[in-house]
Amino acid sequence: MSFEIERKFLVRERPDLTAAIRSTIRQGYITHPTDAVQMRLRQSNDSYVLTFKSGQGLVRVEREAAITQQQFDTFWPETTGRRIEKTRWRGGLPDELAFELDVFEGALAGLVLVEVEFETEQAAKAFQPPAWFGTDVTEDRRYKNQVMAVNGLPS
Repeated sequence: MSFEIERKFLVRERPDLTAAIRSTIRQGYITHPTDAVQMRLRQSNDSYVLTFKSGQGLVRVEREAAITQQQFDTFWPETTGRRIEKTRWRGGLPDELAFELDVFEGALAGLVLVEVEFETEQAAKAFQPPAWFGTDVTEDRRYKNQVMAVNGLPS
C-alpha cells in the first residue's frame, strides 16, 4: 500500500527560491470534501495525474496514475466548484528533504503553504522546521486543498 507522510505549514516569510523548480498547477476534485475518499485531477505544467487519497492528518493512503490530457479533459468538467490554482516551488532542505511551497491564486490568493514529505512517521514527528516556516496546519482540516477548493480561504 502507498502512504503519504506529510506535514503542512503556513509560511512566515518566503525563502530565496532562486534554485527552486517552478510549476503551474490546477487541480480539481471529483469527490466532495465530506466523502470518505478523495479523487483528484491535477495538471502540473504538461503532465496529468489522477490521485486517490484516503485518511486524515499526517499519514494517508495515496495512489496516483498518470493520465492523458484527453482523459483529464473528459473529467475536468465534473470538478466545477471544487478547483484550485497555484504556483508550486520545489526546493531542498537539510537531511535530503524537499519542500513544496504553494502560492495560491484566484479565490485563495494571498495564501502560501509549504509541505514536506517524509519516509517515516517518526521522521515527520522529529522534523524541526526552518525559521521561515510558520504555524503547523497538518491536522487542521480547513487547510486541506479539497476543503479550500470548496470553502475558500480558512478563517
